[in-house]
Amino acid sequence: MARIPEKAILTIGDQQIELPIVVGTEGEKAIDITKLRDRTGYITLDPSLSNTGVCQSGITFIDGEKGILRYRGIPIEQFINYPSFVRVAWLLIFGRMPTTEELGQFSELLTRHELLHESARHQFQQIPVDAPPMAILSASLSNLSYYHPELLAIEDTESFVEAAARLISKVRTIAAFAYRRSQGLPFNYPNPKLRYCENLLHMMFSLPHQQYVCTPEIVDALNLVLLLHADHEQNCSTFTVRVVGSSQANLFASCAAGVCALWGRLHGGANVKVIEMLEKIHKGGMTPEQCIAEAKSKDSTFRLYGFGHRVYKNFDPRSRIIRDACDRVFATLTHGDPLLDIARKLEELALKDHYFTDRHLYPNVDFYSGLLLRSMGIPTDMFTVIFSIGRLPGWIAHWREQHNDPTSRILRPRQVYTGSAEIHIESALVQAPELKNTGK
Repeated sequence: MARIPEKAILTIGDQQIELPIVVGTEGEKAIDITKLRDRTGYITLDPSLSNTGVCQSGITFIDGEKGILRYRGIPIEQFINYPSFVRVAWLLIFGRMPTTEELGQFSELLTRHELLHESARHQFQQIPVDAPPMAILSASLSNLSYYHPELLAIEDTESFVEAAARLISKVRTIAAFAYRRSQGLPFNYPNPKLRYCENLLHMMFSLPHQQYVCTPEIVDALNLVLLLHADHEQNCSTFTVRVVGSSQANLFASCAAGVCALWGRLHGGANVKVIEMLEKIHKGGMTPEQCIAEAKSKDSTFRLYGFGHRVYKNFDPRSRIIRDACDRVFATLTHGDPLLDIARKLEELALKDHYFTDRHLYPNVDFYSGLLLRSMGIPTDMFTVIFSIGRLPGWIAHWREQHNDPTSRILRPRQVYTGSAEIHIESALVQAPELKNTGK
């Protein structure tokens, strides 16, 4: 193995400067340009930050070339036999697996904080029934600061644990209330006897005098959906949480900002696009073979959603887990789903086609996650809300990691200005002479 140099040499004209090399646990290499502008007057230009490390983090590791995802060093595949979202939340936030006692105490906290303040609950009655659930979720998470001002300035572990537990617990209550509001149904209070995922489904689907009962396969599948989305390194919403948190904004506001970022159709809405595509194929009578041909045609407007990933140039390791969970859940149902059959055939054809494999266009987590949520009765406008519930522990973990870093500073990137050079105001007014003597 080649020796990694301790420094890089940057040449700008006649000037040469040395820049430190930073090496991560898994051999990731970075050039530290912290002093670049001070020493040279130059900055780097990387518009999407694809080649820029914004922090050093010990939470999640991704190797997109090899299809690796690890939480705190644990490969994502090893959670299949331990489908507990709450346990994974603790792991991400506190850096290690909880003991039985710690997990029990944290679960008790989640139960204790699952109710919303009655004033907050009444606010839902003023929300239009057709309001986007993500708008409700973002506003409601921010509104939690109304009722818990003592947790806005977190300076000790006990206060942080309380704030984290309140968010993770109340987010599912908010999500369920948003769904019930959209359906014109009465709200269901959380049931303290139910575990995390069962309680979410109860609040969404139970009817008066008819308790919703879910199978173990459904419970495990929802746990898997949530934990597979729990963190994904410096994605758009996580970076948003870090940007907002870097100003020392409170945890509630920072996570509400994360919801807004996840709301974007290029981030959290991908599995909705997959379902819309599969429904269009089904209703239009297209065969999977025709879809593959259309996707490859330069003249076609058809897009094959759910294939390829910004980071993974190999299989998304989460996609196989979701696909297998789909198989287990649908095996327990009395009815099938024609969309699942279409999805399986599309995957089979794409994996045999060099057009897709040469371009590393493999199924990603979104290709099957929507089908799994659909099998549970969750509508498409709630998909991103469920995603938010899953991603919340990751946001909290990153907020805490940054908050506890003594070297952390407010995130404030530079720019390369491309506007007008300095001009005098009189010259500018020539372009709008009617304003010159009006004082406006």
